[in-house]
Formats: sequence, structure tokens, C-alpha cells
Amino acid sequence: MSSATNGTGANTPESQLESVLPIHPSAARRGNPIVVQSDLTSYSNDYIVSKFTNRGADVSVVEGQYIVTPTSTQYEFQTARKVPKTGLMMIGWGGNNGSTLSATILANRHNIIWHTKGGIQQPNYIGSLLRASTVRLGMDPATGKDIYVPISDVLPMVHPNDLVLGGWDISGSRMDEAMKRAQVLDYDLQRQVAPHMAELGTPLPSIYYPDFIAANQEARADNVVPGTDKHAHLEHLRADIRRFKAQHGLERVIVFWTANTERYSEIIPGVNDTADNLLAAIKTSHAEVSPSTLFAVAAILEGEPFVNGAPQNTFVPGVIELAERTRSFIGGDDLKSGQTKLKSVLAEFLVNAGIKPLSIASYNHLGNNDGHNLSAEPQFKSKEISKSSVVDDMVAANHLLYTPAQAGAPKGSKAAKGEHPDHIVVIKYVPAVGDSKRAIDEYYSEIFCGGRSTINIFNECEDSLLATPLILDLAILAELLTRIKYRAAAPGSKADFAPLYPVLSLLSYMLKAPLVKPGTDVVNSLNRQRNALETFLKACIGLEGSSDLLLETRIW
Repeated sequence: MSSATNGTGANTPESQLESVLPIHPSAARRGNPIVVQSDLTSYSNDYIVSKFTNRGADVSVVEGQYIVTPTSTQYEFQTARKVPKTGLMMIGWGGNNGSTLSATILANRHNIIWHTKGGIQQPNYIGSLLRASTVRLGMDPATGKDIYVPISDVLPMVHPNDLVLGGWDISGSRMDEAMKRAQVLDYDLQRQVAPHMAELGTPLPSIYYPDFIAANQEARADNVVPGTDKHAHLEHLRADIRRFKAQHGLERVIVFWTANTERYSEIIPGVNDTADNLLAAIKTSHAEVSPSTLFAVAAILEGEPFVNGAPQNTFVPGVIELAERTRSFIGGDDLKSGQTKLKSVLAEFLVNAGIKPLSIASYNHLGNNDGHNLSAEPQFKSKEISKSSVVDDMVAANHLLYTPAQAGAPKGSKAAKGEHPDHIVVIKYVPAVGDSKRAIDEYYSEIFCGGRSTINIFNECEDSLLATPLILDLAILAELLTRIKYRAAAPGSKADFAPLYPVLSLLSYMLKAPLVKPGTDVVNSLNRQRNALETFLKACIGLEGSSDLLLETRIW
């Protein structure tokens, strides 16, 4: 029977082009090629141990004068060298992002080459910060040229091809059918990868509370955990994680929300404001416990990292406290793939150049299921909040251009927030364009002596093909950070190495509304986010962070 008449896709022909092209550099395996020869770094079979001095400054203002006191604290980092067998369980596995990620990992794993109208295409991990970008390691003394290495080579990390894939979805479509429904990948790739996708089977039944996502998603909800008992649902999810881990012999599972955007949950004292209250609210099936919060709690209680790739407030205060209590890792919120990433760069450029943005107007439309869900007002509000906060820290950093917040001003007033550009975000659902999202941004700014400048940007992108590499980066980094411990390196100290703080703010580069340690400021500057991650990874092998001073080129 031909593949055209066999709905399973199981007999789809193997690619006749496999191995015609070498493996793309972003998908290649290189082992652990970096060895640091320094008294700050030591290696054993099990660990890389490094010493790092964290330098900063305490600043006080006395009668208009800034008094600066340099500070330094020494730490040791211990990184486990063995990369565990890792699974990735996605909520919304059968959606555009989940099916696209699964298909592209399989294409890379089998080196499937396919035809497009532009020629032959090979699989790769372009768009991944870890797999397709580099970091400056140092200088070759013989040539004076900088040496760059892939970020994924700095420390031992999971290779995307090795991730064991699984997850949940409210739709019961088999994964090859989900890929076809998404209409993201080229037909010839779909044809060849379909049998591998079919072998993945169907997603596990998911949690569906209609109040939290748009009503237009009801037609897809044919694969749900029955009942309304949220505590029973929590135990069901925990059992799913344990079963998946046992079935595949996994040492680590990353649980990742890539499902529909939910409405915001109301923060209610006595319900979700503390860990104990939240657990009690789950037992009583309180209406304000969302599906994403339930998944987060399940992962936390199972000791597995949870990452939220959507904009809703999954991490209510009770979730963060529970993560602190159990020392389980969490990260979020909302994948930062296109328009917002560009906004964080351009806004920083303007403000750092001494130009004052007066307004930022952002419009985009798309036709995939994400756009369909966001066409409902409560879900759009979640997205609007995450998109609108992206320039806040850059504006707050320049009190020459923007009047800062006034202490003691009435809460909610403009004076309490400080001067800020007018910022509007519009998202529309246009089915005809499918996964191809269109974004238009206008930056209207004040320039020298009352002048005005307008910058307009039109951006067209394939939404899921930008988002998918971010899921990989977040999952791989989350796993890595579970293997890194630290301790203060005070003289004579015998302290044990301890895990990092549960909120993984080092994931910020990939996220629109980064979750940070309570009481600390959010950094949205893309340059600062990348520099923080790069500096941390280098610190774990005993190297200083990036320096563009290049002093040797500026002195005799």
C-alpha cells in the first residue's frame, strides 16, 4: 500500500538524500574541547571546580555626591561533568511549537535532507543561542586574533538530538497528524519525518479548565484528564512524570509549558499567596488554580525543573515559595522570539544613544492557533502585560531623559511609576497567514533641541521556527543549572556546595517577562541578559567575563 493511502505514515519512504550533506555545524558533536590551565580551575572525573571573584560596588549619595565603595566576593563553582539522560515533557506537545520541535529534532537525529523550491535543505539548530552562536574565549598569542567557540562547548550540555520527547495535550491527534495540522514545515520534510513522528504516538491526556483559555479551543479538547478534582489531577500529573521517567530510564525530566496562553490568575490571600495555602487550594479545587500552576506544582513536587513558555502568571507567590522550600527549579515567562527581542535591542540602543523614545506602538497579526487563542480578551491581556514591560529597566536607567519615580507619590499615579514612553501592543488573528507572523513597530523619539525621529520596522517571521530553538535552549540550560553548585570561598570555610536559587533568572535571554528572585529588579536589556549568561558559564570554568576593553590594543 502506498503512503498516500496509508494514514499511519509508518511506511513513508526513507530519505534518498540522507547523508548527502555533512551534519550542520550547529548539530555537530564536539565533546568537551575546552581545558583551562589555571590555579583557579581543577578537573576530576566527576566535576569541574572553579574559583570566581564577583566584583561590584556599593554606592551611596551624600549631599549630591556619589560615594562608591568597590566590593568583591569569592565563590567556588562545582559543575557535574556527566550529562544525564534527559527527557523533555511538553504541555501542548501536539501544538505548533511541540510538533515542530519534535519533528526538527528527529530530522537532525536522522540527518534527513529534504527538497524545497529553493533547493536541498539540511536540518540544523539555527536560532539556538547555545548551538548556533559563539562566545569569545580569548586571543591566539601567535596571530593576535580572537578565538570564538560555540556556547554549547563551554560546559558539558545535553545535545538536542539526545532529548527523549513526550508530554501532554488537550488534543489527542497523533504526533505526525499534529505536525501536518500545524502547517509549519516543508512538505518533503513532513513526508520523510512522518514515520518517526508516528512512532512517538499520541500525547498524554492534559488538564483542561475552560475558564482559563479561549472558548474557541473547546473543539480541540478531546484528550483531557476527566473530572474536576484538582488534587486528583495533580497526583495524575505527578504519576505521568514518574512513569515517563521510569519507562525511558531517565535521570532528569524538564517539564515545559508551550500550550495556550491562559488568562491571569487572581492573587487571593489565603488561596495562592503561600505554598501551604496553594496546596490547600488544590485540595479544595479552588477556581483560581490554573492548569499551568498545577503542572508547575507537579514538577516541583517531583523535583524536576519547570519552565513556563507562555505569558500568564503561572508562578503565583505560592508556587515560588514551594520551589524555594523544595529547592526545585523554575523559570519563565513567555518565549521571546521576534518582535519583543528586537524591541529590547532597539529601545536600549536609542536610550543609550541619548535619544528619548516618546512612544512605541507595536502591532502584529498571525493565523496559527496561538493567534486564535489570543483573539480572546482575557488571554490577550496576559500577552499584553508580558510584551509591555520589556523597556522598563532601560527607561529607569536614564534619569537624564526620563523623570524617575517619586518616593511617596500616590500608588498607581504617574509620579509613582515615573516618566515612561507611551507603549501600546495590538495582536490580531488573521487565519490566512497561518504561522507566518507580521509585526509592525513604530518608535517615535525626541532628538536634539526639540527635533523628532520616527523609525518604522516591518518584520515577517515564521513564529514556530523562531520559538522552537528557544525551547531547546531553555530546556538544555535548565538541565545544566541543576548540575551547578556553589559556595562562598572564604578563607578556612568548609561549607558544602549548595544548589543555585530556584528561580533561574539566567534564562532571561529567551524570555519576554523574566522571572527573577523576589525583591530583585528585572533586567530586560538583551545585551545584559546575554552577558550575564556568558559571564556565568565562563565563571564555571574559571574565566573572567567578556571584556571589550582590549587594553593591549590601546597601550604601547
